[in-house]
Amino acid sequence: MDRWVELARIAERGKIDMLFLADGNGVNGIDNPELLSRNPTTRPVVIEPVCLHSALAMVTTRIGLVATATTTYDQPFTVARRYAALDWLSKGRAGWNVVTSSNPDDAKNFGHLEHAGATRRYEMASEFVDVVKDLWDSWDDDAFLFDKEAGKFLDADKVRLLNHKGSHFSVRGPLNSARPPQGHPVVVVASGSPDGMELAARTADVIFTVAETKEAAQAFYADVKGRMAKYGRKPEDLVVMPGASVFVGADEEAAERSYRVLQELIPDSVGMPTLGRLCGLDLSGFSPGDPLPPLPETKGITSFRNLIETMARRDNLTMRELYRRILPARGHVLMKGSVEQVADIMQEWVADKACDGFNLIAASLPDGLTALVDLLIPELQRRGLFRTEYEGSTLRDSLGLARPANRHFLEGAR
Repeated sequence: MDRWVELARIAERGKIDMLFLADGNGVNGIDNPELLSRNPTTRPVVIEPVCLHSALAMVTTRIGLVATATTTYDQPFTVARRYAALDWLSKGRAGWNVVTSSNPDDAKNFGHLEHAGATRRYEMASEFVDVVKDLWDSWDDDAFLFDKEAGKFLDADKVRLLNHKGSHFSVRGPLNSARPPQGHPVVVVASGSPDGMELAARTADVIFTVAETKEAAQAFYADVKGRMAKYGRKPEDLVVMPGASVFVGADEEAAERSYRVLQELIPDSVGMPTLGRLCGLDLSGFSPGDPLPPLPETKGITSFRNLIETMARRDNLTMRELYRRILPARGHVLMKGSVEQVADIMQEWVADKACDGFNLIAASLPDGLTALVDLLIPELQRRGLFRTEYEGSTLRDSLGLARPANRHFLEGAR
């Protein structure tokens, strides 16, 4: 816990929007003891992120606290309650990262024989998010009167039964929580697939995605923003944040040195099976000097896998070259160089409508995060590209997003 407090405080010192914790519902790679024993990137054990963020809310004051929860193996009522609680505990800094679960083996932890296909998972996710938002709107903002003289704790006319009966979920409601301070905690969708883009265009405040080049990011940005009008939303209602793996140093040589160190630390016995897991392939019969073989169909994550395949074919990479490129950067765009060089790249991406910001991935912890905060962010501030103080008290304030009105009590919504 002490290390998490340290990291949160470093990030908040840099005025970063949010601390985002990914999560899963199983142990990836349990069938490969050698890989499991040597590769912590599979996250074999993690603290449940909402629980962790609730603790971090007590030692931070402004940074957003975003955590993953699945729509495939959770329930709308419990997710709505969990994130409403986090929003209250943090005074309006909670965010929910919506995922549909990419690991097919997770199904076996929830009494299912097999993982649902992508189409069904996104159908469930769409209904799930709608139900959660409806539950957050169970109560009007001023439903709780605390009127001692009249002896009235709440106004019973300002609560709404949901009575949802859909294709995948049945939820009566109301939520046993007052409406969260942000109205709705910030909703994040992490996806690069067409189904994920559609879900984000209709329901999300932020989308995390993978884009290896500025041109690919521009195409994604235009596509997802272009989907929003049919849902009555404006482009600025959705913040697009591709992942960016940043290796920054006082000069170009220092950044290159930290990158090469990470590359050389990956043995074939870790790199090959990790690449295989990401691609849905058994690579035990291949040599690291071989090209990537054709990829099979999968029920797991597809957008990241497709990016790996594109990279391998386009640049004619061997599998060793491929995993050495992917793993230090976590598969995201690599931004490497001096402070000025990395700031130039970021400024260009935002100016050219490739993104609205970045989901930053530090090269290492805590040193890589400290480099971002103490080297890169001051340069962005000097250029007038990044805040010097937080704009308000909530995550929505930091992201420039409006507090949503309660559509069930529009007349009384503030």
